[in-house]
Amino acid sequence: MPLKVEPLEEPYLNMTPLVDVILNLLIFFMLGTSFAKDERQFDVELPSVSHAEPLTNPPDEIVINVYADGHVVVNQKALSAPELEALLSDARQRYAEQAVLIRGDGKGNYQSIMDVLSVCQQAGLHNYSLATLQKADR
Repeated sequence: MPLKVEPLEEPYLNMTPLVDVILNLLIFFMLGTSFAKDERQFDVELPSVSHAEPLTNPPDEIVINVYADGHVVVNQKALSAPELEALLSDARQRYAEQAVLIRGDGKGNYQSIMDVLSVCQQAGLHNYSLATLQKADR
């Protein structure tokens, strides 16, 4: 008696769980990097330099954004010079070696950045850095 032979099914790999995992990882990393950039505002165009060393950011660093029109923003709040000095003096009292990162707009007035440096010195802070971008090799 002849046996009925059924054709074998081709094995296949279910891609749905793989796609789910990849999308979850993508969302996780996109959210993680967006939280790290909260103070790194995009509308400040940093000046370029030909040689720059990488900057290590301590967790307690104060980021001061100086815009092209001269106004100063810290923690997404516009501050006047006396308010900035009060904030920096308070930080200096809490942390003796408080680090400050000054992000000045490259198209702005250099005097605005010098005013912020002067306020840092008046507050007793001497551990400050100026943010720049590396010039592209031509």
